[in-house]
Amino acid sequence: MDQSKLPDEIIQLHADICSALADPRRILLLYALSEEPRTVGDLAIRIGMGQPAASRHLKILRERGLVRPMRVGASVLYSLADPRLIEALDLLRAVLRDRLVHSASLIEPE
Repeated sequence: MDQSKLPDEIIQLHADICSALADPRRILLLYALSEEPRTVGDLAIRIGMGQPAASRHLKILRERGLVRPMRVGASVLYSLADPRLIEALDLLRAVLRDRLVHSASLIEPE
């Protein structure tokens, strides 16, 4: 493999993951999967969306390598491909929370 192209490939993978996280419903799906593997139907109910929509979002997450399907009889269970993804999401939430607190402190009268 050409080492000079490696940084470009990593940047593209990073962008692909970020695009998968661009929809709040996909983030909710990931958090639901962090609790336990679930079927599309279970996820749809848990997140409050239709099963076709949940399937479309899971397809994107699967294509980006963030979730894994596993056939169990007639059902397909989805699970996180890497639990560190939730750690990364939690870290990002902490950054965003701090940003909101800072923004709110700028608005409050002294």
